[in-house]
Amino acid sequence: MCYDEVLYPAIFYPNSDGSYTVTYPDLPGCITEGKSLENAMYMAQSALTQWVQYLSDKEQEIPQASTVKSIGVNGEEFVSLIRIDIKSSAIENGLSLSRVLQDALSEKLAH
Repeated sequence: MCYDEVLYPAIFYPNSDGSYTVTYPDLPGCITEGKSLENAMYMAQSALTQWVQYLSDKEQEIPQASTVKSIGVNGEEFVSLIRIDIKSSAIENGLSLSRVLQDALSEKLAH
């Protein structure tokens, strides 16, 4: 599976202060929020990327994404598809993106 092409449905819950809470029905516990819709979209992609990377690092199965039609929402809630921002080659080669970044930072700071 090529994870950089996978879209996951996220539920956006508008809050009374204009912020949004975002959850992923396929990834229990993967929750984020943003101060605006634009910020919530950014945070949703970041949370999804980190969640899938964590599962990959722990060698846990990454769940299949549901279809938008299968997700029920109420009131002002809405569903949007969020793209995973992980390069497939990193996952396929068993690389931890966080580890690669840590190593690159360590090397850069050593010079």
